[in-house]
Amino acid sequence: MTQTLPADATATGHTATSPAASGSASRTWRDRDRSAVSPAYSRYTDLVIQDGEGVHVVDVDGRRYLDLGCGIAVTSLGHRHPAVAAAVHAQVDSYWHTSVVTQHVRQTEAAERIAAIAPGPLDTVFFANSGAEVVEGAIKLARRATGRPGILVFEGGFHGRTMGAVTCTTSKAHYREGYAPLLPEVYVSPYPYCLDRCSHPPGAPCPIALGAELERLFARMVAPSQLAAMLVEPIQGEGGYVVPPAGFLGTLRRLCDQHGILLIADEVQSGMGRTGRWFAVDHEQVVPDVLITAKALGNGLPIGAIVARRELMGAWDPGAHGTTFGGNAVACAAAIAVIDTIEREGLLARATAIGARSQAAARGWQAAGGGPAEVRGVGAMIGLEFRDDAGRPQTERVARIRAACLEAGVIVLGCGIHDNVIRLIPPLVISDADLDHGLSVLGQAVQATRP
Repeated sequence: MTQTLPADATATGHTATSPAASGSASRTWRDRDRSAVSPAYSRYTDLVIQDGEGVHVVDVDGRRYLDLGCGIAVTSLGHRHPAVAAAVHAQVDSYWHTSVVTQHVRQTEAAERIAAIAPGPLDTVFFANSGAEVVEGAIKLARRATGRPGILVFEGGFHGRTMGAVTCTTSKAHYREGYAPLLPEVYVSPYPYCLDRCSHPPGAPCPIALGAELERLFARMVAPSQLAAMLVEPIQGEGGYVVPPAGFLGTLRRLCDQHGILLIADEVQSGMGRTGRWFAVDHEQVVPDVLITAKALGNGLPIGAIVARRELMGAWDPGAHGTTFGGNAVACAAAIAVIDTIEREGLLARATAIGARSQAAARGWQAAGGGPAEVRGVGAMIGLEFRDDAGRPQTERVARIRAACLEAGVIVLGCGIHDNVIRLIPPLVISDADLDHGLSVLGQAVQATRP
C-alpha cells in the first residue's frame, strides 16, 4: 500500500526523527538511554527497537518499520533468519567460548568455509570481533611480513574507529578530530570518485584509476620501497558508496606487484554477497594479498576475519597477534550458517536482481527531474548522490528524504563526505513486494523534496 508522506517530516543533524515514534514508551527509553549510555553514539534515527523479524523491526510503541539499512550492511539475511537462529541456538546449547586455551571445531569449520569462498590462494583465516579489529590486524601483518613501515590509503575511505583504523579513515575529519598524534607513516592518495573530483568526460579514462596520482605520490612523498601495504575499499562505503572505474583495482595490483607492496582489500561492508559476488574484488578478478571482512559475516553477531595465503599468514609466529573473543564459537556458528544460507537460497543472484530493480527505479526518478545527480552501485550496494544544479551537495535534502521515509515506516541511511548520499542496502532476502514498497516510499520522498 502506498503511504502519503507528511509535509512536516524533519531531520535533526545526523539523526532522522519520526513524529510517529514519539510515543510514551519511546520517550521513556530515550530518557533512560541519555542517562546511562555514552553520548558518543551518533544514531541514524531516534527509534527504540524491541523486536525484529525478517525485513522489519518493531519499536517499543509497537510501530513496524521496513529496514533497508540492515544495521549498516550487517543483517543481510534479515532479522532472526531461521537458519542462523537455529545454528546459534544449537551452539549455545553446546559450548560458547574457549579463547586460545583450546582449539575448537566451530572455529576450524568457519575458517574452512571462509577460505572456500575467498579469492584465489587466500586460504588461511584469523578471526577477530569487528571490522576495525581486522583492519588493525591486517596493518600489523603487513608491517611484520614486509619489514616496511608505510601504509597507503585513499581519500574518502572508512576503516574503523580504533587508533590505527581511524588513522586510515579519511571519510570525515570529525572521526580523527582530537586524537592526534595518530599512527605514523600513513599516506593518503585520491580515490577515483569521478563525480566529485574528475574533469574528464563521462566514460573517458580516469587518470586516477590509471595510477597517475599514485605515481605522483611515489615521486614526491614516499618511495614505494617504504610501503608495506595499500589498504583500499573496492567500493567505498561511508565515503559515499563510490564505485571506482573498471580497472582501478587492476592498477593497484600491478603497482603492488611492481614494488613489493601488499594489497589489502577492505571488504567489511562490500563483502559476503552484497555486490552479487562473494566479494567486490571478484568482479574484476583481482586477488588481494589480504582480504578483510566482517559486518554481514555473522548477520548481527560480532565477528571479523583476516584472510591471506598460508605463507603470508606465517609471518605471525604463535603469540605475535592474538584475541580473547575472536573466533568465539557462537559467532563462528552464525558465520557458517550465513555462508550456507547465501549458497542454498541463491542470494548472490538475488543481490544482483535487487540492485537492478532498485537502480531502475532510481533512474526513473532522475528522468522525472529532481532525482539524484548520480545513481551508482554494484548488486545490492547502491548509492544515490544528491547535488543541486551547481554541483553543490544537497545535505539538508538528504536529511529530509531520510526523515520522510522514516515517518512513512521505512528506514534508509545516508553516507558520504557531505552526508548527501542515500545508501540502499536492503536485506538480500527481501521480497519484490517489500522492496517495491520501500522504493515507492523513497521515490515519493525524493519527489516531495525537489527544489
